[in-house]
Amino acid sequence: MSKKIKVGMISLGCPKNLVDSEVMLGLMQKDGYELTHDQDQADVMVVNTCAFIEESKQESVDTILETAALKENGKLQKLIVTGCLAQRYKAKLERELPEVDHFVGTGEFQNISQFLPSASKTQLPMARSQVRKPEFVYDYATPRLSTLPPHTAYVKIAEGCSRDCSFCIIPKLRGQGRSRSIVSIEKEVLQLVEQGTKEIHLIAQDLTDYGHDRGDGADLLGLLRVLVQIEGLEWIRLMYNYPQYFSSELVDLIASSPKICSYVDMPLQHIDSDLLASMNRETDEVQTMELLDELRAKIPGLVLRTTLIVGFPGETQEQFEKLLSFVEKVQFDRLGVFTYSPEEGTPAALMPNQIEEAVKEDRKDQIMRLQQSISASKNQSLLGSTQKIIIDRKLDQGPFAFVGRTEGQALDIDGNVWIESGNYQVGQIISEKIADVSEYDLFV
Repeated sequence: MSKKIKVGMISLGCPKNLVDSEVMLGLMQKDGYELTHDQDQADVMVVNTCAFIEESKQESVDTILETAALKENGKLQKLIVTGCLAQRYKAKLERELPEVDHFVGTGEFQNISQFLPSASKTQLPMARSQVRKPEFVYDYATPRLSTLPPHTAYVKIAEGCSRDCSFCIIPKLRGQGRSRSIVSIEKEVLQLVEQGTKEIHLIAQDLTDYGHDRGDGADLLGLLRVLVQIEGLEWIRLMYNYPQYFSSELVDLIASSPKICSYVDMPLQHIDSDLLASMNRETDEVQTMELLDELRAKIPGLVLRTTLIVGFPGETQEQFEKLLSFVEKVQFDRLGVFTYSPEEGTPAALMPNQIEEAVKEDRKDQIMRLQQSISASKNQSLLGSTQKIIIDRKLDQGPFAFVGRTEGQALDIDGNVWIESGNYQVGQIISEKIADVSEYDLFV
């Protein structure tokens, strides 16, 4: 390739999607393309989209249209849309977005370079859309260019999802659950640690379902027992843990291992057993409460995060008030709320007794107001305590010199720790006393 073609990327959606973007960046760099952060300098722009709920779909479409405007000045040669939106709406997007040159689904992103223009004259013309059944899973040998500071990284241990939640489109977008081998994950983490990584966020659509599809005895417990032995790795954070397979042995390992953060992200969605059954969640109120009690009893200083859905079809006022009481009783450290989004192709979208949008929004607001007071109280209890803090960034201006996170704060999801002064290095883990707090942030 004589003159390098410059490629820019916009990654939307969750950390799992970000890993796909990083794999595409690594593959394009390996194939000789020059990567750029400056959209005005790009010959090609790739937009990796999300289509999980209506809000994310709208963000994806808006971003595509904004990026397409760059073609008007003649600099941008190609616009390529990848990810879940392309996987889900190929035909519709082809009709409604003539500005886009290629749509590449979740089963084809590993072939991204085939859709890029080439400085040579040997490139074969590619179909406008390439959407197939997702089967690809990256491994430790797959080129990947991290977009995060080197001290922290996401490690996706499985792709797809084998669950059948009635509200969720993910299995249709990402395929059935496909777990990587423990050896592949261990080698990736070893490579990251050699490059200076101290913290890994283990991610998957369903972390606790890891290994069940492999048939070789692999599971999350066995994987963690391997990872905690890696020298130089300091924090292991567990994200997206479905409650059904969260065993007592796993709880005990978290409690006993200093490397596994006392932080559990467990999307529960609701507490009412009838609604959970309607969601096809395979857990009920009794099982949920028993697990939460065990987690809190066994893991010192546990930070518990969850996400909930309000306005699911048929949710009565009584069921919502039960959810509100649940939030008040459990006192989650971190909590997010989605208003139910009827996604075409899911059983829940066809259910009777759909809830009005205004009711959904009101229910969401009630829970978030309650959670704001809980979060403020939780942070207030940390005032004067000494916390371990990982330094994420050095700030060049403003009242603070550094920003970091405690063990109880996940990257780009939870709050931060703002540090006024000090002689620290990015990636360093320090111990400092908390001098002030707000509802979501801490201050040193």
